[in-house]
Amino acid sequence: MYDREDKGGATTNTDIMGPIREEWHAIDAVVASNTKRMVEAFRTSGLSTPDLMGTTGYGYDDRGRMLLDRIVAQAFGTERALIRAQWASGTHALATALKALTRPGQTVWIVSGTPYDTIHPTLERLASSGVTIEILEPGPEGAELSSGFPQHGDLIYVQRSRGYSARSSWGQAEIEPIVQWAHAQGAHVMVDNCYGEFTQSSEPGHWGADLVVGSLMKNPGGTIAPTGAYAAGRHELVDRIADELFAPGIGGEVGATGPYLRLMAQGLFLAPQMVGEALMGGIYASHRAESLGIPTNPGPGDRNRNDIVVALQLGSAERVIKFCQSIQAWSPVDAAAKPEPWDMPGYENPIIMAAGGFVAGGSLELSADAPIRPPYTVYLQGGVNRWHTILAVDAAFDSLGSV
Repeated sequence: MYDREDKGGATTNTDIMGPIREEWHAIDAVVASNTKRMVEAFRTSGLSTPDLMGTTGYGYDDRGRMLLDRIVAQAFGTERALIRAQWASGTHALATALKALTRPGQTVWIVSGTPYDTIHPTLERLASSGVTIEILEPGPEGAELSSGFPQHGDLIYVQRSRGYSARSSWGQAEIEPIVQWAHAQGAHVMVDNCYGEFTQSSEPGHWGADLVVGSLMKNPGGTIAPTGAYAAGRHELVDRIADELFAPGIGGEVGATGPYLRLMAQGLFLAPQMVGEALMGGIYASHRAESLGIPTNPGPGDRNRNDIVVALQLGSAERVIKFCQSIQAWSPVDAAAKPEPWDMPGYENPIIMAAGGFVAGGSLELSADAPIRPPYTVYLQGGVNRWHTILAVDAAFDSLGSV
């Protein structure tokens, strides 16, 4: 472990490492379980070296792409999957799915509260076309469910991660009852799985969700995939999404993989280990925050980490900015940059983002961001080397002493 004070001036409280290592041991078990499932999916797929070469043009007859779709479906516990570099972001994939699965006269029930800012324009577009959007704010124990209000064909939307809200992120205990309740009404369940993949030893597809969507710039890309996203679920739903992404009648049969196929496959294979490192770094951040009297969610000892995000309530805009700037200064790329809040497209408040990783916007790499609004919470996420996370977090907390 580190000395109390290292050469860079960051400090580490060695007294908290005992309980931290116990929690790390529990994460090792999750990593082992997810790695076993991923290895099984790859080794039984028939994937070979020529399959990783990629295709150009239309991408017809891309065997590697077809096999990677099957690997994703098996790893996520679903019938079918679509993993494509043509998706620019998780928001793009979520928007594609929402447009594909809804029709005028239907209702989208968002049972996890107000969703992430960037999906709001898609919801407004759906509403203007005759789709009803209902947002239910969850109680302290999760979604408040009552029998009867969804109809056959309606869509139940669950955002697994907290986004910029105060609630905790959700896992099997919160999502599985929603799936059972929705299916009793004849409704489909779509889970925004961003930031949540491989944080537990099973995925929403194993819990019965009809569709699971996420970004390769987050957990399942393993920090290696340079772009893309996935949608995994029931055959007919994934077919509709493929038609929406490309064109009806063509769907999942096209989409050149170019130089991306090997990177997507390798990143997916490594993702369980990389996510484990991020969780371990987050555990350290929670313990260190508590030792400084900073409110944090999840807190120390919380074994129910359902995403790679740690929310730290810093209390002022100045402290949020200082924290993010320090994380940036301890980043491997663009360490000399000094982030400032700005009016980022798709967000309601100025946003500050510290992200000095090798994939632009790659949230599995160590980053920190925050909307500049009360209660001035910064969202620390990622970190594929727990020891790097410790160095950066210590420096960021130490920097708050001057604010």
